[in-house]
Amino acid sequence: MIQDAIGGADRLESLGALFPQVLFESLGRTWPERPDGGLDILIVGVDAADPKDVEAAIRRLGAAQGARTVIVLRGADVATTRALMRAGAADVLPTPVSEPALAVSLERLLEAEPVSAAGGRRAGQVVALLKAGGGVGATALGVQMAIMLAGKGKGEVCFADLDLQFGAAGVHFDLNDAVTVSDCLGTGAETPFATALARHRSGARLLAAPREILPLEALNPGAVDGLLSGLRRDFALTLVDLPAVWTAWSNQVLQQADHIVLVTHLSVAHIHLVKRQLRFIASQRLEERPLTLVCNAASPEQLASVPLKVAEKGLGRAFDVVIPEDRKTMIAALNEGVELAAIRRGTPLEKAITELAGKVGAPALAAGSAR
Repeated sequence: MIQDAIGGADRLESLGALFPQVLFESLGRTWPERPDGGLDILIVGVDAADPKDVEAAIRRLGAAQGARTVIVLRGADVATTRALMRAGAADVLPTPVSEPALAVSLERLLEAEPVSAAGGRRAGQVVALLKAGGGVGATALGVQMAIMLAGKGKGEVCFADLDLQFGAAGVHFDLNDAVTVSDCLGTGAETPFATALARHRSGARLLAAPREILPLEALNPGAVDGLLSGLRRDFALTLVDLPAVWTAWSNQVLQQADHIVLVTHLSVAHIHLVKRQLRFIASQRLEERPLTLVCNAASPEQLASVPLKVAEKGLGRAFDVVIPEDRKTMIAALNEGVELAAIRRGTPLEKAITELAGKVGAPALAAGSAR
């Protein structure tokens, strides 16, 4: 379905000839406040010279209810384009928009459409791992969760390391020759992830970070669409490890994620970082997305210095899971590329991560079993 932002009936008829499998429909000149839930792609016009128009567009991008929105921007400028992309626009096309440019944009979005084997949308689920700051242990937690969940044998589990510059999941899984994100940039959703990705002994699959440091700009929202589409198709659950920075494409991951896990340490500085992250998440209209707040590696000394109740009062919300510090067991498991139980069974660390894995992974794997 399409809004009247690209021309009249002639343009719709022309697009219909290019994409015979797609139903194009004009919604007139008014952007609907709450688009129909059956809408797949919405194309709207926005005037960059009108601050109220831009503000309304940013507000309404969060209410698209699953429809990916292409903005046709009059008087386009870099700042407005970035603001719209950060707000969740699937693409921004400057006017006058040519038919080839629009066709390429639509083709990319249609190819990235996540479908299940039965023809339904959004087959598998995506859980995004977000860090309050660097070095909080989110990757280690994600790796252990993936191993635990894959070991249950209830559905396909993948760990996608999108930390382009400092990703270490390949080492933690002991899969140093695994297929990397950079290997898939040219193929996107066409990559046969189910067979191409390296398999850990637990059954978990790994899409590794690049072997060499890449600029963060090596990924973009379009590439992320393709990757997530293919991962949803092939796996019941994909844990996506993000860098400790915000980019247009990492925002796109969060916009598409079914669940967000925010990991922090217990310190005054980290509590302030968590508050900043939560405020920014709200500014991106993600506050209604399921979010699990994890306090990782909480030691007795930290708990004495910053009691949990004090930290939670400062945050205005409680931690969902508190992971106790057990540096020795965790490092041993990561160094050997094995699950925690292989090092030492029944530790408080293992129990806490099992609890976290159940919170974020059980619904996806239950759906995966049915699938």
